[in-house]
Amino acid sequence: MIVRKGIAMEPVAVGLVGAGPWAEMAHAPMLAAGPHTRLAGVWARRPEAAARLGAPVFERVEELFDACEAVAFCVPPAVQAELAVRAARAGKALLLEKPLGDSLESARRVADAVAESGVPSQMVLTLRYAAGTRTFLDRCREIEPFGGHAANISGSLVGDHPFATPWRLERGALLDAGPHMVDLMDAALGRITGVRAHGDPLRWAGLLLEHEGGAVSEVSLSQAAVGDLPPASVAVYGGKGVAVLGSGGGDALPRVAEEFARTVRQGGGHPLDAARGLRVQEVLEEAESQLRTP
Repeated sequence: MIVRKGIAMEPVAVGLVGAGPWAEMAHAPMLAAGPHTRLAGVWARRPEAAARLGAPVFERVEELFDACEAVAFCVPPAVQAELAVRAARAGKALLLEKPLGDSLESARRVADAVAESGVPSQMVLTLRYAAGTRTFLDRCREIEPFGGHAANISGSLVGDHPFATPWRLERGALLDAGPHMVDLMDAALGRITGVRAHGDPLRWAGLLLEHEGGAVSEVSLSQAAVGDLPPASVAVYGGKGVAVLGSGGGDALPRVAEEFARTVRQGGGHPLDAARGLRVQEVLEEAESQLRTP
């Protein structure tokens, strides 16, 4: 139950598009847990997978739209881009995964549909919802930052890992882990105005980011590593000190649901909206185009 100015409001009825591993691990439990949201139903390409999520299963995505006031997406980027446009035009609020689309063009179509329809939108950039990240960003603003480094190295595309899905295997860490790191560097050091990329998106991608105001940051990405790997690391340096993002973030998903419900009920938008997702994708598209160039 959401309380606003002493008035109790009903949980937001959210339909879920997708029933893969991340939907089962994160989206479905998050939306069903309440008190701010309730899982109104699921549509997925495989009905048998959708049935495992403990909510009504719809045969057609339009039937899901009719049964909810907001739609959460946990599908490959190309599918999200197509169905999110349809949901926005149907007047549904959107809870969107990263990346916004499988290309800059498809991401722009989603952002344009959101703007044209006026529906609320919010990106599931999970790092940004953790209390530790918000403390880290507050610290960044205090230290007059001039540089930073982020590394997200994993083995999630190796072997039979549940996240070694076709779109990730095709596009690599840049499009999967990249949105988190690019968004965080942009928030910590200022708007990204330039990117230089090197490496191989399927093995190791390195980004040199230039920020408004003169700061520079570096991002290292890989999902093809093996062995005893350290956790993701983020550090920002400035004239008045250093800010380091520690591990954690177990509080992120409940905050996603709570903030999405408030965005839907109270209006006013959310800083991590579809327009933010498009901005991040513009950086990723430029980096990927450089990595594709011989």
